[in-house]
Amino acid sequence: MRPRRGYVDNGAFIRRRARHPLLRSKYAAHPIRFSPIWSWAPCVCVLIRCLGFSLAARRSSLGLKFMVLLMHAVFVGAVFLLDLTLDRRIHEEPWYIGAYGVLVLVTLVQYFYTAGSSPGYVIDVLKAGSVMHATYINTATLSKQSSSKNGSLNSPQPEKLNPVASTSSWLQQVVNLYPPGSSNRDWTCTYCRIVQPPRTRHCHDCDKCVLQFDHHCIWLGTCIGKKNHCRFWWYIFEETILCVWTAALYIESLHLDIDKAWWKDFIGVILLAVLIFILIFLLLLLLFHSYIALTNQTTYEVARKKRIFYLRGLPDRVHPFSKGICRNIYSFCFSREKGFDLEAVPPLEELEARSAPYTCRDMICCRCC
Repeated sequence: MRPRRGYVDNGAFIRRRARHPLLRSKYAAHPIRFSPIWSWAPCVCVLIRCLGFSLAARRSSLGLKFMVLLMHAVFVGAVFLLDLTLDRRIHEEPWYIGAYGVLVLVTLVQYFYTAGSSPGYVIDVLKAGSVMHATYINTATLSKQSSSKNGSLNSPQPEKLNPVASTSSWLQQVVNLYPPGSSNRDWTCTYCRIVQPPRTRHCHDCDKCVLQFDHHCIWLGTCIGKKNHCRFWWYIFEETILCVWTAALYIESLHLDIDKAWWKDFIGVILLAVLIFILIFLLLLLLFHSYIALTNQTTYEVARKKRIFYLRGLPDRVHPFSKGICRNIYSFCFSREKGFDLEAVPPLEELEARSAPYTCRDMICCRCC
């Protein structure tokens, strides 16, 4: 009798066991059952799916990086193909083409430097036991600090997190950063079960919680967060300058009064149209990230303000984490590489005071700075 479909065929072994007296007596109390294939297939499918997802993500990241390099090679190489007077300009004005080549090289280096940088993961902070402190410290917290022998008040010292016993210390520190009465369900990650400080979000592409999460850039293959937001801004800035310079070279080549093949002008017009579209996108992206850098915001906070519980109900035109334009620029560009500054959610009274309209005294005292 043939076994049912979907079962392992153990008929040959069963027939041998039935004929042999020793095997018949040994396995009489433990009969062999047919094992269905779908009993172990889900485990294999999950394993294959996990391995396939990681390999596919890695291949897609490498594919996008290769596409970025190819786009640079096409647009920059077309400059030397379309401009027939470029060889003469290289000998007459070597600094001009040399500066253009340096800009291309610097842009590509900045791209790979940003793509390989860490945005600042919460799990890495817990493992490393970095030095942390809150930017906003309440007066009640200051009054609880111990006094020195001469009676002066000690400045609040950042707390060292022990990698072994850092869970309770981390939890207590994060609790102090949120407004009173906040529920731990609001600041506990449902995926990796990590207590998230303010401005932190779980990235599904990286599968980690990112400090001061901005967005996940598919072209870079990494998240943009607290540690690499400034590098991302510089990359956009350099890419914008490169697009402007390349578009200017295209326009110069199209205005040349020399005889050349018609297909060169056709290719030049198409590449120029695509380049202008990319340039418009880069300009808007550069302006937007300059705005959120000046106001100490993130893309996620601007787009999902109503979904973040500590940002709901805030007065309009009030940026809760802004410390003034000058200090925002300093913290954005010159943030420390080692350690992190965890920003606490300011109290509601302070936010309501910020919502007051500007007066002449505020303008003289540079309240916005």
